Amino acid sequence: MYSIGDKVVYPMYGAGIIESIEEQEFQGIVNQYYVMKMPMGDMKVMIPMLNAEKIGIRDVIDDKEADKVISEFAALEAECEHSWNKRYRENMLKIKGGDIYEVATVVKTLMCRDKTKGLSTGEKKMLTNAKQILVSELVLAKNIAQEEIERMFTEALREQE
Repeated sequence: MYSIGDKVVYPMYGAGIIESIEEQEFQGIVNQYYVMKMPMGDMKVMIPMLNAEKIGIRDVIDDKEADKVISEFAALEAECEHSWNKRYRENMLKIKGGDIYEVATVVKTLMCRDKTKGLSTGEKKMLTNAKQILVSELVLAKNIAQEEIERMFTEALREQE
């Protein structure tokens, strides 16, 4: 169970801070919801408290783990050899799983592929979404600006070339 002020990750949406807990009635049933404010995009998401664990809601990683994600980004294996459909399905499963390292792998793979061969419209959208999920968590974990996190990833790829 989470409390107001907790930093959490909602797979497929990204990280945010629980700013309130509200009751809402839907089809005659009253449920409690976490209201999560996303730091990027100034969006709010309502998460049913009963389904939070099933959805995969988890705590934001700590500062030390965030440093590890950033430092290991360049070493992550970019997987570019499958057909578009298979790549898309595999990447979507990684994003839905909510593991930050899997999301970072998707971001790196798509960034590398974009540089070498270009991305389809679907993969461009996936890259934008995966980057938002990854960066939003690191912004909250490290308490630094989105632009700074994105610069770190761009530099990591440049150093690898």
